[in-house]
Amino acid sequence: MAFTAKDVKDLREKTGCGMMDCKKALTEADGNMDKAIELLREKGLAAQQKKSGRIAADGLVTTMVDKEKNVAAIIEVNSETDFVAKNAEFQSFVEACAKAVIDNNPADVDALLATTLPSGMTVEATLQELTLKIGEKMTVRRFARHEGPVACYIHGGGRIGVMVSFDTDCAEKDGFEEFGKDVAMQVAAAMPTYNKREDVPAEIIAKEKEILLQQAVNEGKPEAIAQKMVEGRINKFYKENCLVEQEFIKDNSLTVKKYADQKAKELGGKIDITGFVRFEKGEGMQKREDDFAAEVAAMSK
Repeated sequence: MAFTAKDVKDLREKTGCGMMDCKKALTEADGNMDKAIELLREKGLAAQQKKSGRIAADGLVTTMVDKEKNVAAIIEVNSETDFVAKNAEFQSFVEACAKAVIDNNPADVDALLATTLPSGMTVEATLQELTLKIGEKMTVRRFARHEGPVACYIHGGGRIGVMVSFDTDCAEKDGFEEFGKDVAMQVAAAMPTYNKREDVPAEIIAKEKEILLQQAVNEGKPEAIAQKMVEGRINKFYKENCLVEQEFIKDNSLTVKKYADQKAKELGGKIDITGFVRFEKGEGMQKREDDFAAEVAAMSK
């Protein structure tokens, strides 16, 4: 019986085993999924089968900068509990993954999982071994990599991570590092969605205008006045959602752009914020149901 790449992926998700182990098991089982699972269990490779359905929404976000290579990385690796996120071996694994991103420039998470670490094992095999040892489901969720000047910031012991990129000739000057951290902290706290207004997709603005226009009409404003109100409210949208147009949290008399221009003048060079990545661990993921039950129980005490 033949099998496909999707079958390998499905087996991997069901058992938590490595891609190559799943492929070998399916080959040996002539493509029979149940038989392949049985084979993996017999080999002691599917000990984490029961863990595969669990929700790993905790974990750690970390950043790493290699100044010699002028490359930085940010990565999120998830675990089921905060307890494991504080485990030294888990933290070392996350650091090793970040370094692998810097050194190997993988295209995606699957490529990172296939990367060989200095130990001689792949990221995936190391993750599998760690899962067996610690007893929790763990997943490498996402990463980003940037070549060039950056500023990184970690908040809450790895709850939020930020990497901001710059086009600048001031990176080596005294004062730039502190400035970069200020901007990264801005991203962590103010949660911008875009860097500049030019980055906002046209369809987002069109939809926003449609909503704002209807709001103005519902307020009883004439069409002409409603249109003017929409323009004003769209500017407010940009100021709230675009990093460079946000009020600078440490001095609300400045926008982030004005703060950057002020720092560039002070350092005698140019500073342009070109982008950012903000990871918050577990964002958008379903939380563990037993965590929710515990929260309800705690509230009733």
